[in-house]
Amino acid sequence: MPDCSGVEFRPRSPDSPVGNRDVTLKFHAQRQSLVHVLLHLFIGSLLLVAGTLYADWNFSAINSITDQRYGQATPEARQRIAAWQALMQAQQTTTESQKLESVNRFFNDRIAYREDIDVWQQEDYWATPIEMLRKGMGDCEDYAIAKYLTLVHLGVEREKLRITYVKALSLNRAHMVLSYYPSPNAIPLILDSLITEIRPATQRNDLLPVYSFNGDGLWLPGTGGNRRAGDSKRLSRWQDLLIKMRAEGFSLDE
Repeated sequence: MPDCSGVEFRPRSPDSPVGNRDVTLKFHAQRQSLVHVLLHLFIGSLLLVAGTLYADWNFSAINSITDQRYGQATPEARQRIAAWQALMQAQQTTTESQKLESVNRFFNDRIAYREDIDVWQQEDYWATPIEMLRKGMGDCEDYAIAKYLTLVHLGVEREKLRITYVKALSLNRAHMVLSYYPSPNAIPLILDSLITEIRPATQRNDLLPVYSFNGDGLWLPGTGGNRRAGDSKRLSRWQDLLIKMRAEGFSLDE
């Protein structure tokens, strides 16, 4: 009777060369079948891991929810949101440096810098990435927040990223950037809306750090480097933004 490997095994004399050949064929077929099973399981596990970062952001549902909350999106807004989704799909398997470059350039190229008072008729408004993409406009904190959330969603560890409040000395005004720390004690790289080139903080003498935060904590600059000053839950605007994003349909681990 044929077995599950598809190779028929007929009992023969142990000394029969034909019998030995049948046993060998059956062994190889069983081993090949096992390899195929393990390969399918391995591929399936890879797809599952790869899918966990993206399956939770259902843009069909998000677009429907935000249309109800904010009104029907324009065709141009839809294109910007679709481009953001495509960016995240394209950057799934790239290096962290490639993710930084692509995400930084994406928002700098597609979003026009405008003050909150002109866009939202408020002095200080923290927009969600969807709100900014729908408007096609934003100010410094909107760029920094959108870059941070996009990179975290792409798998960059939160502890490497900090939204950093600075004073832009050349403009004599408050400003916000995203800082990336390749390692805990490294000089951070600065992702800025004022310039698209990503530079180390040592080459940004025009920026004076005031405080920084991410989903894990709040830091203040000091003589011995940044020191942790508390939990980012103290930042009401940050918490309000996360609540708003969840209401838009985003799943966040912040």
